[in-house]
Amino acid sequence: MSLESINRALVSHDLVQDLKWNADLRREFEENESSVLDRYELTPAERTAIEERDFRTLYDLGFHPYLGAQFARILFANNKSGATSAVQHLLASIRREPAPERGEASRT
Repeated sequence: MSLESINRALVSHDLVQDLKWNADLRREFEENESSVLDRYELTPAERTAIEERDFRTLYDLGFHPYLGAQFARILFANNKSGATSAVQHLLASIRREPAPERGEASRT
């Protein structure tokens, strides 16, 4: 992916920025993801990719790579246990590989 292919119009960029900076929204996202996603005018492809944790599709849609890494950390490490698990999930998604089992990513 080149920086020229970033789609600045993706609403998912706003979602990730909001999740990064708003702890209450992150907690709500953990408890009721659909309710939070409903507030954002995501395209059907964006929403499906988010729900399926499909970073490859997000990147194909033009998702910014920096925000992808931030989003992975929010989804898989929740900014508590470091980035290792998040990175493993992100890479598996991009490579179209099965997601690592819980705990497996932390052993690498």
